[in-house]
Amino acid sequence: MQLKGIFRRSFFSFAVLAVGIICSLGYEAMDGFGDKSQVIKKIPTTHKVVALTIDDGPHYKTTPELLKVLREKQAKATFFVLGANVEAHPEIVAQAASEGHEIASHAYSHKRLNRMTPAEVISELERTENIILAAPAPKPTLFRPPDGAYNDTIVALARERGYRTILWSVDAGDWRRPPVDQVVKATLSNVRPGSIVLMHDGQYPLPTPQAMASIIDHLRSQGYELVTVSELLQYYEEPVR
Repeated sequence: MQLKGIFRRSFFSFAVLAVGIICSLGYEAMDGFGDKSQVIKKIPTTHKVVALTIDDGPHYKTTPELLKVLREKQAKATFFVLGANVEAHPEIVAQAASEGHEIASHAYSHKRLNRMTPAEVISELERTENIILAAPAPKPTLFRPPDGAYNDTIVALARERGYRTILWSVDAGDWRRPPVDQVVKATLSNVRPGSIVLMHDGQYPLPTPQAMASIIDHLRSQGYELVTVSELLQYYEEPVR
């Protein structure tokens, strides 16, 4: 009887560990789409399409500079905005939306959601959504957790509210405020078809506006089309096994 009890406990511990490993691997490999995964880092595609995404704004200086560059280059981007910053500058978000850019949620306060209770996470999402709608801008359908910090609960809560959780596959590193050429190099050296590029506009000064202009020119010279994240999702191709 004692041996059977030990066996049962050992088997149960192994099963729990196995489930944990499987879940961990699933979330680590979340480069897929739709029902195949709930966290998207890039899109598997042979088409030369790239999504430029901008986090942490709007900022009253940096964001208008970025919008000017995007307008001049006739390019579209996805802005993952903070509710607190939209609250302070709703007119900038309204302008971005009116110019055809995609407005997405980056939660309200830029605090790490994986350190919050479910009720606090829901508050961050719903508060931000209401502020975006009041800007006015369209209801967001994409969500990026601050600092990319998430867990299963956060992803599930976002999905229940109609959000896809979006991360990135290329970090431009602009938030470190390096020289413009370093931001350009960090981006271009890592871009592949289906990439999602992470940039920022929540501070000032940042090298982002100047870098953005150069990145757009270089990507187009290489045959890339610049799309919003929602547009990028339409290019999903089933990976060849």
